[in-house]
Amino acid sequence: MLTNIKEGKLLKKNIVQIKDVVKRFGNVLALDHVSLEIPSGEFFSILGPSGCGKTTLLRLIAGFEIPDSGEIFLEDKMINSTPPYRRNVNTVFQNYALFPHMNIYDNVAFGLKLKGIGRAEIKERVMRSLDLVGLSGMGDRKPRQLSGGQQQRVALSRALVNEPPVLLLDEPLGALDLKLRRQMQVELKSLQKRLGITFIYVTHDQEEALTMSDRIAIMQTGKIEQMDIPPQIYERPRTEFVANFIGISNLFSGNLRNGNGKIYTLTTSDGFEIKATGEGIRPERNATVMVRPEKIQITPGEPKNMSHNINILQGKIEDMIYLGNVIQFIVKLKEQKLIVLEKNYDKTFEFKPDQDVFVSWDIYSTFVLSERVENERLFAQV
Repeated sequence: MLTNIKEGKLLKKNIVQIKDVVKRFGNVLALDHVSLEIPSGEFFSILGPSGCGKTTLLRLIAGFEIPDSGEIFLEDKMINSTPPYRRNVNTVFQNYALFPHMNIYDNVAFGLKLKGIGRAEIKERVMRSLDLVGLSGMGDRKPRQLSGGQQQRVALSRALVNEPPVLLLDEPLGALDLKLRRQMQVELKSLQKRLGITFIYVTHDQEEALTMSDRIAIMQTGKIEQMDIPPQIYERPRTEFVANFIGISNLFSGNLRNGNGKIYTLTTSDGFEIKATGEGIRPERNATVMVRPEKIQITPGEPKNMSHNINILQGKIEDMIYLGNVIQFIVKLKEQKLIVLEKNYDKTFEFKPDQDVFVSWDIYSTFVLSERVENERLFAQV
């Protein structure tokens, strides 16, 4: 639902709001003053390592857990004390949770029968829901007669048949093999766009989150480290944790001083000077800068006619790893190693281990990571 205008753009109404939520399990602080807002119709992913609090957050929205403090709103109504069966959400789990003694039709129809919906409407909604997930004509089969991917579709169909405005998905593709998981990622994203339902998707798989999400919240130790659109999460991680958790990062630490405007210079302990960009960065301190491996070029000789906006370092190839379409180089500098990803052109075979090389990259591909502010409240940028 479009509710107001900001900077000339129509905004969608927030369907889920989490305000300053705290959750403890004994002495363990699972969620530490978490706040976020999720607009209607968004594919929103919660990403992080095991134990970061992402599943706890999903269970709080579903009503399987109650917050110790803070507020949870669904469609502008606070639902802290609302039991799960009265919340207008449905959950899809990793283990499918299908009834093995029931056929597919009855599995999907089960929730509708509990609500006392008439037989004719149940049949219409079940058939439509099975068709949505590509299982038309399979209603008479038992779960054991279906593949893993088909069983996952049944679990989705059972959730979608209730026509919830919000669908919660807790690592729903985790039990599938890699090829099938990637296929289901595409199908899930397409299904979400067609239906316009808000998906809140919990995963520990970085590629999965980047592929499917409109926005991602990265969690660590009960806090949200960063919340943004996928390109911004990858290209401009806020903290060292996010930089390391999403993709491969080359990190340099040292003393940071201000250069010209938004350009900073980092001097490492082994004497390298690396120029980087940043905004609102506090200089004259120890800091970390980052560059992605695919942003770096490797050459056998020193690059010529390069602009002053280029970082150039000299090192030695320690290892070369063939990855098909790219070659991964491990380049040993003085005190650290640098990872370089080069497309697998024929020229790549000019290189060999122990060869002296130069590595170079644009300073605008290097940026200073922010200092983490404890107890910072991060809200969605819609």
